Amino acid sequence: MELILLQKVTNLGALGDKVSVKPGYGRNFLVPQGKAVPATAANIASFEARRAEYEAKAAALLGGAEARKARFVNASVTLQANASTEGKLYGSVGPRDIAEAFTAAGLPLEKSEVIMGEGSLRRTGEFEVLLHLHADVEVPVKVIVEAEA
Repeated sequence: MELILLQKVTNLGALGDKVSVKPGYGRNFLVPQGKAVPATAANIASFEARRAEYEAKAAALLGGAEARKARFVNASVTLQANASTEGKLYGSVGPRDIAEAFTAAGLPLEKSEVIMGEGSLRRTGEFEVLLHLHADVEVPVKVIVEAEA
């Protein structure tokens, strides 16, 4: 399936690139999310006519993500979890828990922006978690997991 990207998509391409993707990925994710349109002659002409508008929108999104990144630099959050005496959690701390803790601390964050490469946290301690705020903007934050008293 041939598509024209309307914004930068990680590991796929930049604004205006004509890409070939599997039909399900294009039909079920890229097109409904507004990230791409089918590469028909009419859509190509429409894109070229509105290219400056799309570039301005992309620059605004990137600027907003950079501003959010500045707020998250050196940010940390402490979570309380039920744990054994050895420090092993009786559950886990996942992206939703981390996003809710940052939002409660006054730094709005979506759970889809929290990237946990090794999976959920299952021990107490201090961890580095990556926040993916934009295709070009990532920032590491500190998450401290403590046992409940």
